[in-house]
Amino acid sequence: MRIGIGYDSHRLVEGRKLIIGGVEIPFEKGLLGHSDADVLCHAIIDAIIGALGSGDIGRHFPDTDDKWKDTSSIELLSQIIELMRKKGFEILWIDSTVITERPRLQPFVEKMKEAISKTGIPANFINIKAKSNEGMGFIGRGEGIVAQAVCLLKKSN
Repeated sequence: MRIGIGYDSHRLVEGRKLIIGGVEIPFEKGLLGHSDADVLCHAIIDAIIGALGSGDIGRHFPDTDDKWKDTSSIELLSQIIELMRKKGFEILWIDSTVITERPRLQPFVEKMKEAISKTGIPANFINIKAKSNEGMGFIGRGEGIVAQAVCLLKKSN
């Protein structure tokens, strides 16, 4: 078995859609990034890549490559799931946390699990927690959103 941890943060800006966990969340701002800036998918990707010992998200999808410009992070996650399977592993569990003051994400958690499950990770193998930062720091001021994820992989039979 192998464990990986992932982290991602992006700045909130006007003029972008807010995509978290593959779900468009109604909000006046979105996350700034090269792809769709989906912090949850990026944290999960980094957790899987970490468990595989294969670097980080920037190594696989560099922001200097226009190929990944505005790409759906669900698609990026699908590619990492494929890499994981080629390396002979399968997911046993993903635990994740998204930290934002606004918008409230709890009403969207089940939709996020459903969207992420389309990558091949069973929805019942994914836990998503939505937290605030109690008004503290850049998250509390509404400047950005953070996500963390841990995954447990096992060697496939």
